[in-house]
Amino acid sequence: MAAILIGIQPGDEVIMPSYTFVSTANAFVLRGAKIVFVDIRPDTMNMDEAFIEAAITPSTKAICPVHYAGVACDMGVIDDIAQRHGLFVVEDAAQGVMSTYQGKPLGTLGHLAAYSFHETKNLTSGGEGGLLIINDERFAQRADIIREKGTNRSQFFRGEVDKYTWIDIGSSYLPSEIQAAYLWGQLDLAEAITANRLSTWNAYQEALSDLEVSGKIKLPTVSDNCQHNGHMFYLKCQDYAERSALLSHLKQNGILAVFHYIPLHSAPAGIRYGRFHGEDCFTTKESERLVRLPLWYGMEKSVQENIINCIRMFYT
Repeated sequence: MAAILIGIQPGDEVIMPSYTFVSTANAFVLRGAKIVFVDIRPDTMNMDEAFIEAAITPSTKAICPVHYAGVACDMGVIDDIAQRHGLFVVEDAAQGVMSTYQGKPLGTLGHLAAYSFHETKNLTSGGEGGLLIINDERFAQRADIIREKGTNRSQFFRGEVDKYTWIDIGSSYLPSEIQAAYLWGQLDLAEAITANRLSTWNAYQEALSDLEVSGKIKLPTVSDNCQHNGHMFYLKCQDYAERSALLSHLKQNGILAVFHYIPLHSAPAGIRYGRFHGEDCFTTKESERLVRLPLWYGMEKSVQENIINCIRMFYT
């Protein structure tokens, strides 16, 4: 919906990180855009704001920052670049519900933003689901039409028109009533869910910190201007081979840990529909080191302690 609202046309370019899920790119590719990937920062795994300006061309239409693991990109710099070059900012805040940047919720810092309520997220609608956030009033009325299959049906239900008709392009972006009800219950408990996840996240950080001090692993970095939401806890091994060995070790001990994204610029569709601007210093290298540890709401301390002990056993 965001890609439609900002008027993406064939030949337009959208700047984003390669280290993200395919949905970030697909939304714009489906409207004909060329994706321009830039390198990430090794500390947060977010798009490196220092490389954005050099990637801008006369065809650039938008910047799409991805707040990885619920940790904010440097939105002050990104918004400044966008304003100076007349570009739209569409935040991929899929993992950023209940996170903030300089006290402001992620998703409120660009023209438009998207949350995810997929089953893997902190707050879920029981499967698939999402939310479009509109921070620019000029997009609100058209968004209401696009989400209702291109009709003014929502206005009809509000009594604003006496019949509804086809107004614009659109599709069915509505959740089912069951999904909405499932999500509503989680929204009511959003603060408690976030606090619980942060408690588990902090326990991982504290228990594994000595392995980082000794140089055996690298733990997540959260910038001072960001309050994250405990969405994900990961560690970084020394290299791909060590990561493979650690994942195998955890699996043998009944622990499901996984790596995350394969960089999009190296995928067949990424090569076809995009290009990498500049040098890939960290995107591939850092993605091959990362291991996501189990983390869910209500995770028992005994389960977490078992995971921690198993990791420590591997590095002993």
